[in-house]
Amino acid sequence: MPRRVKCRKVCHYPQTLEFLPQNNNAQELEPIILTVEEYEAIRLIDRHGMSQEQCAVFMQIARTTVQRIYETARKKLADFVVEGRPLRIEGGDFRLCNGSSTGCGCVDCFKQKLYEKYKEKGEDIMRIAVTYANGEIFQHFGHTEEFKVYDVQDGKVVASEVVDTNGQGHGALAGVLTALKADVLICGGIGGGAQMALAAAGIKLYGGVSGSADAAVEALLAGNLDYNPAVKCNHHGEHGEGHTCGEHGCGGHH
Repeated sequence: MPRRVKCRKVCHYPQTLEFLPQNNNAQELEPIILTVEEYEAIRLIDRHGMSQEQCAVFMQIARTTVQRIYETARKKLADFVVEGRPLRIEGGDFRLCNGSSTGCGCVDCFKQKLYEKYKEKGEDIMRIAVTYANGEIFQHFGHTEEFKVYDVQDGKVVASEVVDTNGQGHGALAGVLTALKADVLICGGIGGGAQMALAAAGIKLYGGVSGSADAAVEALLAGNLDYNPAVKCNHHGEHGEGHTCGEHGCGGHH
């Protein structure tokens, strides 16, 4: 019987998901698919200069698995450069870091601090996060500097608090929300990559919402929140389509 794949820990979701060469026929060519864990191996080893052993600690998998992932990723990047085909980052067997791991090698990790503060959440508590600025719903998810977090019990808000994102942006914000143990996000515009990161983390999204943050939460609890299920973000740098396996995708074959 094949062994179950151990989920590869990814620090944050890629900010950009698709790369298109400026060839006349590039859009007609079959894209190269780089998985999210392959992206993470490239990020850690090539960009941050880690050894494969260090990368294995961060991703919480065996060094031999890192070696295989890294070699496959480098081959795909070479094909992208040489053949001029589109490159898309999507899918894989991974989980977003929520700050719960203390032995992953992260130093002074902001998500670990959040996780320690918010990890105690009753089973009957629903936690709603709202992109927040001056009482209103902030309209660009990837540039959110604050979330207002509401704890809901028996259909009523029992606690709320404004949480600074510590300069995290785009794909990293999904990790912040997992560290906060958020169940729901209410926001304005949000790109495809961030939406997939939220789906991977099991966070329900209500996008395309504007106005008062408090009023939006009350409307959600009353069942009449006006939101856009097809919301997109037109801001620079937050776009792309793709697929993630998220937590439910870990369990295929090595």
